[in-house]
Amino acid sequence: MRVCLFLLSLGIFTMSLLPAADFPIPPQTKKVEQIDDYHGIKVADPYRWLEDDVRESKDVAAWVTAENEVTNAYLQTVPQRGEVQKRLTELWNYERYSAPSKQGNRYIFFKNDGLQNQAVCYIQDTLKSPAKVLFDPNTWTTDGTIALAGMDFTEDGKLCAYGQSASGSDWTTWKVRDVAAGKDTNDEVRWVKSSSASWNKKGDGFYYGRYEVPKEGATFQQTNVNHKLFFHKLGTSQSEDKLIIERPDEPTWVFHGGETEDGNYLVITISKGTDRKYRVMYRDLKKPDSPLVDLISHFQHQFSLLGNVGSTFYFQTDDDAPRDRVIAIDLNKPEKEHWREIIPQAKETLTSASLVGGQFFMEYLADAKSLVRVYDQQGKHLHDVELPGIGTASGFGGKMTDTETFYSFSSYTVPSRTYRYDIKTGKSELLRSSQVKFDPDAYETKQVFYTSKDGTRVPMFITHKKGLKLDGNNPTLLY
Repeated sequence: MRVCLFLLSLGIFTMSLLPAADFPIPPQTKKVEQIDDYHGIKVADPYRWLEDDVRESKDVAAWVTAENEVTNAYLQTVPQRGEVQKRLTELWNYERYSAPSKQGNRYIFFKNDGLQNQAVCYIQDTLKSPAKVLFDPNTWTTDGTIALAGMDFTEDGKLCAYGQSASGSDWTTWKVRDVAAGKDTNDEVRWVKSSSASWNKKGDGFYYGRYEVPKEGATFQQTNVNHKLFFHKLGTSQSEDKLIIERPDEPTWVFHGGETEDGNYLVITISKGTDRKYRVMYRDLKKPDSPLVDLISHFQHQFSLLGNVGSTFYFQTDDDAPRDRVIAIDLNKPEKEHWREIIPQAKETLTSASLVGGQFFMEYLADAKSLVRVYDQQGKHLHDVELPGIGTASGFGGKMTDTETFYSFSSYTVPSRTYRYDIKTGKSELLRSSQVKFDPDAYETKQVFYTSKDGTRVPMFITHKKGLKLDGNNPTLLY
């Protein structure tokens, strides 16, 4: 709907700038008899038909095409358009890399050559060996409308479950690829939504959540209810998949399931809507046919599992901590009075946490910039990650047994760069740096603070060319 309205506004705008003979005639936007009754108040919505899917409605598709013709006719008359387009293309057309992740004995990362519709997934045996393409979504269709919608590798990295979504749809089809052979198996699960795939410890199957097949013609209109969590056994058809949990009495619940890194527990996180408030259940896989047990039985707070050591589960939570903290819950004493606070709430907001190589990596937002602190499993602060400057860092994923982790860093002057972090030494090593059509080292960013009327200390970033005299006479873009 937003696209249609945006094009409409452009169409109206162009009518006042060009003679009638110089551009196509805008389409007459029809009105329909659509009146909604909201608690006794009648509201007319004569343009409701424009909300129909452009891929399925010939009327909407024709209207969009006609509006685009009007818009493009005007844009072609702007004399500076070519020069601006050329310069913007130069600035945007640069290589972009994601931070690597280790999968089995190999490493994967994503790279966009510049103006590719979608990033390509590469795999390499070592961080310095040649990279090979694992997935290139740009080749899946001629128009680039099928996207890679998620990935999960077996513990040994030999198999990868990956999702495909078409034309921006939330519906995802999951397949399995043999990494070494670069070929897919016959496994396929469909009608997956609001779910990723998560392999079990053995690597012979994965968990996923799905809805029932929608009614014919209602794929994108039907309300999705009664989400179910299944386990797909490798080499079998989807019809044979094992149902793990469903709650027809709670049709809005959505299930996310996966095994702990040691393979001893199945953990199911339950969400409802878009709030960060979760219920948590678990099953002890060491005991055959053990039941699902409620660990967190309410939707009052966020509980994100970071990992476990035996029966002790570590969670990032906002329970009694609006800026988040890390707690430990022992399954043998799960009551709240027995919870242990490992890392207390800080004055900065905790945006992300991970448990890698036996250490907690805590990503905070400190005065609108990244701050990463490292703690041991008892909650002792070891040190901060020395970042390359004032900017944004993200990553720090991995397993308990890893000796390295990876992150990306970018700033107002430096495009994304990726780093390897040695967990033992606490040192970062630059892996890849995007090359751009200007010299980032010629610019600098400073952080300053101002006090607002109510006494709040407000951070501000000032970016400028090095050596510039800050005398108040320079043109400035403020936002």
